[in-house]
Amino acid sequence: MKGSLKAAVTVDQFVAAPPEKVWRALTDPERIGRWWAPGDVRAEVGHAFTLAMPGFGEIPCVVTEVVENARFVYTFTGDWTLTWTLVPEGRGTRLLLEHSGFDLDDTRGRGAFDRMGPGWRDAVLPRLAALVEEMGQ
Repeated sequence: MKGSLKAAVTVDQFVAAPPEKVWRALTDPERIGRWWAPGDVRAEVGHAFTLAMPGFGEIPCVVTEVVENARFVYTFTGDWTLTWTLVPEGRGTRLLLEHSGFDLDDTRGRGAFDRMGPGWRDAVLPRLAALVEEMGQ
C-alpha cells in the first residue's frame, strides 16, 4: 500500500563473546536452528533460503548484504527486512537488530509490530546470546 506508515523494531543485545562467534550463530544453519528457526541460511548475497517458523511454515528469505563478522541483512517474507549489525565491545559484541517494514496502517502489520519487539527482546535474542556464550571455538 503506497503511502503507508512503515515502522521498525530495534533491539540491542550484548553478547559476552567476540563477533566471530556471534556471526556463526547468525549464519550457520545448525546454530540458527538452535536459537530461532531451522533454515538453510548462508552468508552469500543473493542466496535464497527459507526459515521454518513454528505456526507459520516456511518463510522465504533472500540475503541482500554481507560484511563478515559485522553486518548481515536479508529479507524475511516479501515485506520485512532483518538487519543484524555486530559491534565489538570490550570482550564481547553489541548485537543490533533492526526488523523493518511493518505497515502500521494495516491491522495485521500493527499486530505483528506489537508482538515482535517483545518477542525479539525477551525471548529470541536472549536465546541467541546464551547459545553463543556457551559455544566452544
